[in-house]
Amino acid sequence: MGSQLNTSVPNRLPGGKNTTAEKLLVAASELMIERSSIEVSLSDIAQKSGVNAALVKYHFGNKDGLLLALLARDAATEVTQLEYLLAQPIAPTAKLRLHIAGIIRAYHQFPYMNRLIHYLLHESSAEAADEVSKFFVAPLLDFHRRLLAEGVKAGEFRAIDPVLFYTSLIGACDHLFFGRHAMSRATGVGPVTEEVCRQYIRHMEALICGGMLMTNTEKVVGITG
Repeated sequence: MGSQLNTSVPNRLPGGKNTTAEKLLVAASELMIERSSIEVSLSDIAQKSGVNAALVKYHFGNKDGLLLALLARDAATEVTQLEYLLAQPIAPTAKLRLHIAGIIRAYHQFPYMNRLIHYLLHESSAEAADEVSKFFVAPLLDFHRRLLAEGVKAGEFRAIDPVLFYTSLIGACDHLFFGRHAMSRATGVGPVTEEVCRQYIRHMEALICGGMLMTNTEKVVGITG
């Protein structure tokens, strides 16, 4: 893939407008979901979208630019939901449970997301890696810092390092989808279905909350200490 990356593409294209750029992103997304792979060619995307492949360069610079714009589009929705969740007048523990479910469902909705993140962070250009860090990694890590601080202040969470928390949650979600192919070969497990998603949400809630939440004894000690 070429080096002329266009990072000026907006994170979210104008809603309700059937633009050429939007058609290309929708086609790329649909193809990746259909094929369970990010290895789709520009000619495939052009054929799917009904748009001339040459217009990819005009709108995105090259294929990497298109992939970056696709990830930015999907991530923008998730980041907006994070801010909405943090502003809700509910307990930090409830926010934590909703966040765990939301992250897992986002990976399920966009099954190519983790592969795009891996590719753009590690196999594309330094410029692409910087952009992914800015619009995906940094906002998510900042959300975790604020949520954890809120939970500690409310006496609901133990003190947890935000970077370790991010690594644990995102790593676990990532491996469910990215590592599923390896597990299917080794153990014969099937694809990530809606039921698998529900089971994994319950599992991760129990695993994370079981290690993070303050016990009643700890709360009493904290108050009297």
